[in-house]
Amino acid sequence: MTINSDLVRRIPPPGWFAAAACAQVLLTRGARPTGRSLLATALLITGGGITAIAAVAALRRHGTTVTPEHPEQATVLVTDGPFAFTRNPIYLGFAAALVAHAVLRRSPVALLPAAAFVAVIDRAQIPAEERALRERFGQRYEQYSQAVPRWIGLPRR
Repeated sequence: MTINSDLVRRIPPPGWFAAAACAQVLLTRGARPTGRSLLATALLITGGGITAIAAVAALRRHGTTVTPEHPEQATVLVTDGPFAFTRNPIYLGFAAALVAHAVLRRSPVALLPAAAFVAVIDRAQIPAEERALRERFGQRYEQYSQAVPRWIGLPRR
């Protein structure tokens, strides 16, 4: 899949998240949750929310930027907290929320905007951030990126 990175980066990740959530609503009008879908949604939202909030807290605790539009402004390479398990915990939290919304609406079709969000972020936003971090932190970032997965998985340290 070819994605125009410059075009994608003009819209910040929260904008892509909102667009995907709106698409989910349009695709699933009238869908009603069940008790099971509410429970699964709560688990996904809790896990994703805790991950994203802990990531923002870690970035702020280290005094570095939270803004994805300017990764070159990072002053510290944060590798603790959720960053010890995923290099992109905020985007992972967004993706979890979109999957939770699809589960809530009990709609496999609603997973399509979630997948599109992940594809856009993975192919355009994250590579630009990785380039900036690689330029800023050099070998330290290289070692970190080899040890910690981009999305999810077991760290390779």
